[in-house]
Amino acid sequence: MLGKVVYSKNGRDKGRMFVIVEVVNERFVLLADGDLRKIENPKVKNIKHLQITRMQANDVLTCLSRGEKPDNHIIRKNLKRLQEAGELDGKEVW
Repeated sequence: MLGKVVYSKNGRDKGRMFVIVEVVNERFVLLADGDLRKIENPKVKNIKHLQITRMQANDVLTCLSRGEKPDNHIIRKNLKRLQEAGELDGKEVW
């Protein structure tokens, strides 16, 4: 699950793109987008309120697998690149 790109389905951030930066337990994950939700203060979100995609933020995953916190600009760059590439075909149906 780490490094997966997700969309929020509920709440104030509905429709916003995030990266999973930590798994809390089987129900909750921590999300960051490098912009409104920085890596220093990730959002706790219930998995059932997320749309999980097939997309992966590879640079973020590399940092997380080394045990490091990725910089906010790395998260933003990965999300922007995925959005601009038009990889919506990797997006699962709601």
